Amino acid sequence: MSDVQEPGALIRPSPLVEEQAAVSGSPFSSTPMTELHGWGRAAGSRAHLASIDSVADAVSALRSAESRHDRGVVVRGLGRSYGDAAQNAGGTALDLTRLNRILAIDADAEPPTARVQAGVSLDALMRVLLPLRLWVPVLPGTRQVTIGGAIAADVHGKNHHTQGSFGNHVRSLDLLTADGEVRTLSPEGATAEQFWATIGGMGLTGAVLGATIALQRTETAYFTVDTDRTSNLDELMERMSEGDQGYTYSVAWFDAVTRGEHLGRAVLTRGNKATLDELPAKLRRDPLKFVAPSFGTIPEVFPNRMVNSLTARAFSAAWYHKAPKHRVGEIQNITQFFHPLDIVAEWNRVYGPNGFLQYQFVVPFEAADVFRRCFELIVQSGHVSCLNVLKRFGPGNPAPLSFPTPGWTLTVDLPIAAGLDRLCNALDEQVVSAGGRVYLAKDSRLSATTFRQMYPRLDDFLAVRRELDPHGLFTSDLARRLEL
Repeated sequence: MSDVQEPGALIRPSPLVEEQAAVSGSPFSSTPMTELHGWGRAAGSRAHLASIDSVADAVSALRSAESRHDRGVVVRGLGRSYGDAAQNAGGTALDLTRLNRILAIDADAEPPTARVQAGVSLDALMRVLLPLRLWVPVLPGTRQVTIGGAIAADVHGKNHHTQGSFGNHVRSLDLLTADGEVRTLSPEGATAEQFWATIGGMGLTGAVLGATIALQRTETAYFTVDTDRTSNLDELMERMSEGDQGYTYSVAWFDAVTRGEHLGRAVLTRGNKATLDELPAKLRRDPLKFVAPSFGTIPEVFPNRMVNSLTARAFSAAWYHKAPKHRVGEIQNITQFFHPLDIVAEWNRVYGPNGFLQYQFVVPFEAADVFRRCFELIVQSGHVSCLNVLKRFGPGNPAPLSFPTPGWTLTVDLPIAAGLDRLCNALDEQVVSAGGRVYLAKDSRLSATTFRQMYPRLDDFLAVRRELDPHGLFTSDLARRLEL
C-alpha cells in the first residue's frame, strides 16, 4: 500500500475538539448567505455556505447550525446534482470540496483499492490512478463529481448492466452524524443498514467525509467502440436487448424531435476497455494517457429559449447523420467515449437564465409499452430536448433510495418553459403505473406523494435516518419538498 498523501484528516475528533467546535465563537456562526442552485440552474435558494477543511470544521459547522436554530445542514460538493438536493434554503451548506486528498492506494490488493476524502473529484482520482494501471469502476456522464456526491446519489454509468452503480464498489465509508461522531460503515455486518441508507441517501444520513473504493485494473486509457445508427425506437430497443451483454458499456443518444416513421432514431455506441494489443502503434507509446482537452468556458450570454424547436431539430439531424451507419472497433479515448460535455466548462449556460430540467426515469423491461408511451409524450409535447440518453439497467443494490433497478432508463434535458410541469406530471403517472421511478439526483419538482409511490422501501430509509439523525439536522430543499 502506498500513502499518496498524509492521511491525517480522517482521524476521529477527540472530545476536546468537539467541545471547542461547539463554542459560540465558531467561524461558521456568521457565514454569509449564498445563492446556490443545481446544474439545471433552476429553483435556486440561499444558504450559509461553510467551507470545510477538516473534521473539526465540519463538527463546528454542525454545532453552529444547531445554535442558530436554523433550517439544518446540507452537504455540497461540486454542484452537479441537477435539482435541489444540495440546496438548503435559510440553512447551512457544508462545502466539502477542500477535503480533496487521496490518502492511500493499495495497488496490490485484489481488488485494488483507493482511500480518499469525500471532496476528491472523479477527475482528480482518475489522473492519479491511470499511471498505476487502475480504473474507477463506475463513471457518470461527467468527471466533475466528488466521491461524496457519487456515494450520496449512487451514480451510475454506461456499464450498469454489467458493473452496477457506484455504491456496489464502496468497501467502507466514514460518516459524520448529527451527534458529531464519525462512524465507519461497511456494506456487511453491524453497520450494513446505515451503510446502504447512506448509499443513494442524498446526504440525509450525515456527511460522508471519506471512503475506500474498490478499483479495477486496466492496460490502457482507451476503448474499442462499435457504433450503429438505428432508424426508430423499436429497432434501437431490439438492438440493445439482443446485444448489450456482449459489451461492458452501452448507451444510445436518440432524436427526441423527429416524428413519424423515424420516431426515436438513434446512435448506439457500445464498447469495452481496449487492451494494449488492440491499440495502434502510435497510441501504444503512451497507452495510459489521460486525454482531457478543454475548449474553454461557455459565456453567460445565451438567452432563454436558445434551445427551441428549430435549434433542436438542426442539432438532432446533424448529430444523427454525422455518426456512421455501422462501424466496428474504433479506438476512442476517455473524453470521446465517456465525457464529451466535459470539454466545455459551464455548458449548462446554453439554456439561458431560466435553466433547464433533466428528467430521468426507469421502468421495468416488461413495461416496454409504458416506456414507448413516455417517449411519445415527450416528442409530442412541444417541449424539446437535444441531450437524450437511453440505457439498460441491470440488478439494483440493497440501498433503499438507490435509483437503478432492472429496466429501461431514459434521460432528457428540457428547457424551463410554460407547461413543462404538465408534461412531467403526465410522465410521473406513467412511470408510477409501471412500477418505475425518477432519479432524485436529477429531480427538482416531484411531489411527496408521487415520490413515495416510486420508492417502496422509503420507510426502511426513514427508520435508519431517524436512528442516525433523530432531530433532522441534515436536510435539504429536496428533503423538505419530499417530506423526508
